[in-house]
Amino acid sequence: MVQAYRADTGNGDAGPQRTGSRFRDLRERLTRDRGIWRRGIVLAGCSVLLTLVMLLHAQIPNTIGNLGSLTETFLPWCAVFVPLLLILGLVRRSATALIALLLPVVVWFNLFGGLLTDKSGTGGDLTVATHNVNADNPDPAGTAQQVAGSGADVIALQELPSGKVAAYESALADRFPYHSVQGTVGLWSKYPLSGTRPVDIKMGWVRAMRTTVTTPEGPIAFYVAHLPSVRVKLHAGFTASQRDQSADALGEAISHEPLERVALLGDLNGTMNDRSLHAVTAQMRSTQGAAGDGFGFSWPASFPMARIDQIMVKGVEPMSSWTLPATDSDHLPIAARVKL
Repeated sequence: MVQAYRADTGNGDAGPQRTGSRFRDLRERLTRDRGIWRRGIVLAGCSVLLTLVMLLHAQIPNTIGNLGSLTETFLPWCAVFVPLLLILGLVRRSATALIALLLPVVVWFNLFGGLLTDKSGTGGDLTVATHNVNADNPDPAGTAQQVAGSGADVIALQELPSGKVAAYESALADRFPYHSVQGTVGLWSKYPLSGTRPVDIKMGWVRAMRTTVTTPEGPIAFYVAHLPSVRVKLHAGFTASQRDQSADALGEAISHEPLERVALLGDLNGTMNDRSLHAVTAQMRSTQGAAGDGFGFSWPASFPMARIDQIMVKGVEPMSSWTLPATDSDHLPIAARVKL
């Protein structure tokens, strides 16, 4: 009986003793390995730097190669550095590096976490779509029909070469009885157009237009724009000065729009984060930001990294926003449904 009693007592205490032993072993290892806090100082500094870039991106100057705008264009991609820093921190067995990594994680989720959820709703009065079709598109008719297949009531197209306009017009004629092409941009609508005119965005040729679409719920002003392209060059940085001037001119035109309900569709060659588009973004809402699912990246079509194609509105309520399947263009088409 004594032996049985001792056996029971030993088994009953085995679990707590092992658990306590593990904690003691871990504590002893941490106590003995003082380098766990000293190692990884450089990695911790990288985490702090990444955090500062995200927090203070608006303070990065554009005076040298438009570095601020370049950073803001790809700001969501700061997240790719987190797994790298995590792996390096684990390899280095550095508690300091791992704790410091919490800083950029928290800041990134504060900035972009809302875009990870699906904010799209149901309903709406009008579906719109926009697409930079690419001047070198080998299949204009197929691209036009593919975008029209989205069920859009209004479609805006950019980068229309004069020699291919007829192909787009023919492909869309059955579904859209009203349309206008101004320079290299055009708008097709199921509802009547009026007050159509080019918009001067300081380029020397027409790459923007304005028209009124008279829907069953009333008129809405539509702007279609294709802002100048930007390039990243080693000797010049982010060459965006002409794009910035055009954005200011477009924002000025929209600010004088007499109609209360306005929509802007087009390739702005910039994201909503880019401060250089402030003249436009300050007065309009992105349908993707308000009612989209995810980031909605649209360029390049082969591996989308940025949403430079935009649908923006004011005076109407975005209900949903999404990207469409790839066409023969280097951009993805995008669509949105709004409530008038």
